[in-house]
Amino acid sequence: MALPTLPRSVSIREVGPRDGLQGERPIDPSRRAELVLALRAAGCTNIEAVSFVSEKAVPPMAGAREVIERLPRTSESVITALVPNLRGAEAALATGGVDELTVTVAASAVYNERNVHRTIEESVDEIRRIADAATAQLVPVDAVISCAFGSPYEGGIPAADVAALARRLVDAGSSAVTLADTTGVATPKTIEAVLREIAQVLPGLSPGLHLHETRGTALANAYASLALGVTRFDTSVGGLGGSPFADGAGGNLATEDFVAWLDSLSVHTGIDLDTLLIAARMTAELVGRELPSKVRAISGVNGAGSSAILRP
Repeated sequence: MALPTLPRSVSIREVGPRDGLQGERPIDPSRRAELVLALRAAGCTNIEAVSFVSEKAVPPMAGAREVIERLPRTSESVITALVPNLRGAEAALATGGVDELTVTVAASAVYNERNVHRTIEESVDEIRRIADAATAQLVPVDAVISCAFGSPYEGGIPAADVAALARRLVDAGSSAVTLADTTGVATPKTIEAVLREIAQVLPGLSPGLHLHETRGTALANAYASLALGVTRFDTSVGGLGGSPFADGAGGNLATEDFVAWLDSLSVHTGIDLDTLLIAARMTAELVGRELPSKVRAISGVNGAGSSAILRP
């Protein structure tokens, strides 16, 4: 039986410095900037570096402007910032160093209320205001749909509802849409259902995927997504991250695990695995504990050793 044809290359948005570190103890902005630069050195060309949120609400994300100011601008690298509202968007845009904004809204009404304290409709309205402000400065906005494949509070989410929300987000001014498997409940079947529904509603849209490793199925879901033509993924160095509003959500798909696996499939990422492992070791030192990623475990507890054993 022939295997499905996979894309020759994919793009990866590294979300570790934001999604990964937001649930850890506060780390000095200068060290967080060093991690971003280490990831950039590994070939990560799109890095979600910060979140412009209330420093009281999310202390680990304090000093977002300082992080951005420590990152030299380059045409070969996209620096992304998560913003929860128009105020955060205006702060991010004012730095002059942010190339992309990400915003979030959940397909689950209950999750959205707990995550951002808004109804879905209120979130979409706020995203419209953010998109207007960003568009005026030629900065694209990627709307991330949380709970796109299931909710910890409401169970399954109809694929048609996710597609309808994607349509509203594009109409609100989002230039891209990313589907997040917030609690790691996605399966190849549910991913296919949502992608096909979106293709019917928005035939020109190429959604990205943000996968979690809750049940050890992230790579299986990634393979199914690749076979369906998805070429844009969010991953986190070391596998750090996960939602604080969903018990047992687990961490994100680890960037080094994903890159090593894609290398074995001859799918190009532009990321050098050995240099990425240096960034993973730095991440472990920053958080003060071993990381959950599998490639680091094979390469040594401290990230040392060659990754060549993982290559075809």
